Amino acid sequence: MSRKSLSDIGVSNLKPRAQRYAFPDPEMRGHYVRVTPAGAKSFAVVARDPGGKQIWATIGSSDSMRIEEARERGRKALQRIRDGLAPFQPAPKKIATFEEVAKSWLERHVQARQLRSEKEIERCLKVYVLPAWKELPFVEIRRGDVSELLDKIEDNHGARQADVVLAILRGMANWYASRHDDYFLPIARGMRRQAGVKRDRILDDHELRVIWQHSLAAGTFGALIRFALLTGQRREKVATLKWADLDGSTWNIASGPREKGAGGSLKLPKAAKAIIDAQPRLASNPYVFAGRGEVAFNGFSKSKTKFDAGLPQLKRGGKVAAVANWTLHDL
Repeated sequence: MSRKSLSDIGVSNLKPRAQRYAFPDPEMRGHYVRVTPAGAKSFAVVARDPGGKQIWATIGSSDSMRIEEARERGRKALQRIRDGLAPFQPAPKKIATFEEVAKSWLERHVQARQLRSEKEIERCLKVYVLPAWKELPFVEIRRGDVSELLDKIEDNHGARQADVVLAILRGMANWYASRHDDYFLPIARGMRRQAGVKRDRILDDHELRVIWQHSLAAGTFGALIRFALLTGQRREKVATLKWADLDGSTWNIASGPREKGAGGSLKLPKAAKAIIDAQPRLASNPYVFAGRGEVAFNGFSKSKTKFDAGLPQLKRGGKVAAVANWTLHDL
């Protein structure tokens, strides 16, 4: 006679055989306990789909599940099979966080294409975006979130820095949209903080004199300012100048991986050479304008904000004015 019921104890008492077998659950049609020759037991259900095909589905191991729980899950699985569905509803797909998407974008796009702006992109993400958005689901970031972030950056670090971050976010969002059918960019026209015009700011002699004098007490950042002014080179070139690039008074300017042509050589004026000679040469850091550890000087935004805060005012014809709206690029 078949059993009228099957308990957890009854399941544990089922003995293995030479071949795997399925023991029917007397209380639930289509529900079985499968027993392997090694003695492992698992709950399973079997039913036919609308096309008449027999479908087996494993519920779970008896070691981690009681029979009542197995029956409850089994009933749902049986109904789904009869409805022509998969036995179990697939687990919701994990939504990638901003940090996860940013990491993938850096690896698959920025680094893969050897973008010259890689270090600046990584810095902006680390300083301005990740602290606020690190754990946010990427696809749930809205225009309001972008505007709020840009407002905060503009208020604390200037409109230009906000636009730099906006360009990074737009690039990342476009890359993500090219890989996902149902993603829409949370970025629209009019989100820039500055007008999109070519910069033509030229510092006059009075402004340069004030900046030069103030830079004498601004440490490494001040030295970098004076060196950039004397050589006319871009900020990135000056900041990444290595001791190995120097041959006496000649600076052999390295060419980046995506730059056209060679960097060339520059004969340094005495004033520029004196600035280099005044920099401490650290055994663990190859850069002339050294940052912490083994990297080049960075932290330009914070350093310039501090520099501008203490910048003396101009005196012209009895009038006093500030050196306003200038950048290192102007040098």
